[in-house]
Amino acid sequence: MNKKELRTKYKTLRSHLSNEEVENLSIDIANQLLQLPIWKKSYYHIFLSIDEKKEISTTFLLNILLGKDKNVIVSKSSFEDSTLKHFLLTDTTILKVNSWGIPEPVDGIPIPEDKIEVVFVPLLAFDQKGNRVGYGKGFYDKFLAKCNPNTLKIGLSFFSPEEEIENITTTDIPLDFCVTPKEIYYMIT
Repeated sequence: MNKKELRTKYKTLRSHLSNEEVENLSIDIANQLLQLPIWKKSYYHIFLSIDEKKEISTTFLLNILLGKDKNVIVSKSSFEDSTLKHFLLTDTTILKVNSWGIPEPVDGIPIPEDKIEVVFVPLLAFDQKGNRVGYGKGFYDKFLAKCNPNTLKIGLSFFSPEEEIENITTTDIPLDFCVTPKEIYYMIT
């Protein structure tokens, strides 16, 4: 399937999940993440979930990161140029939901992309090669292209991978891992 077809398919699949299912599957994903060899790093980028799109709730992952005393980075979107600015999440960070339903920091301590060691990547679908389909604006591909080549890119998905996403481009950045409620997919070759 191509990206457009996959977006339609997985938005529909997510829309059929109950809020309780989203919460339970999100907890399962957070528990799976504990098995990954990533917890000695310091700087972790996390996306803040859009509840009305039934995205994976990253609240449970956030609690793990804070419990392990990690530096948590969150982003603010610029829809003019489809870029993200990154800020350290602190006790004083004020979050505000933007017009697209995305919780974002109002401001804060900026963190450069090359300092981020692990990125938890939102997605709608992924394939067995680690390619992903997001909402199609390119925010994360632009962001990941600026990260250090050693930065770990970890997708989070309610669903198993597709065999192949047909229309991958050179600007698409593949994942290193993808974590579902029941399995961890290792994409590192």
